[in-house]
Amino acid sequence: MSLADAAGMLLVFIARLITGAQGHWKGCPPMAEQRIYFANHQSHLDWVLIWAALPRELRASTRPIAARDYWTSTRFKRWLTTEVFHAVYVSRQRSEDQDPLEPLVAALQAGDSLVIFPEGTRNLKGEPQPFKSGLFHLAKMFAEVRLIPAWIDNVQRVMPKGEVVPVPILCTVTFGAPLALKPGEDKQAFLERARAAVVDLRPPAP
Repeated sequence: MSLADAAGMLLVFIARLITGAQGHWKGCPPMAEQRIYFANHQSHLDWVLIWAALPRELRASTRPIAARDYWTSTRFKRWLTTEVFHAVYVSRQRSEDQDPLEPLVAALQAGDSLVIFPEGTRNLKGEPQPFKSGLFHLAKMFAEVRLIPAWIDNVQRVMPKGEVVPVPILCTVTFGAPLALKPGEDKQAFLERARAAVVDLRPPAP
């Protein structure tokens, strides 16, 4: 077993120990098919929670999107995202002629699955912010790839602002039914429908 594989197993163990990392597959079963998982975005732990909720055999081919400037700022972050998570790096600072979707397109063309957060930035207000256009363009370009909405619950409470030690909190990831771009559907309508599909997976308040 490689060091990266061992580190991945350790991270899954820690994530499950702290959060429970429960995955609820309500709209589709976990399958070895190419997918784009899209979810609400509340913390840096979001990807780890989804990764831990996936069956082990799906993790190697399911890659997160990572901001290059943040996740390559130290040798450890670079190693973690490259060797363990096999992240797809995107640049938040780019020139006008750079296509922000180019790395995602390359990963999908290679047969990988992706986890993306269409809000584009973390949001602690509960309701997801409006989705950015990337998900729409990927849906148009890769009609054969299944789009799976997901709702991540409670993860923002694991690491409250100002704390350095995670707080054990039960977290869940609820995966919904596949979504597809409808014939003739415009960008705004699709993005609103995709956002609603994520929000509809939110567990009822206790």
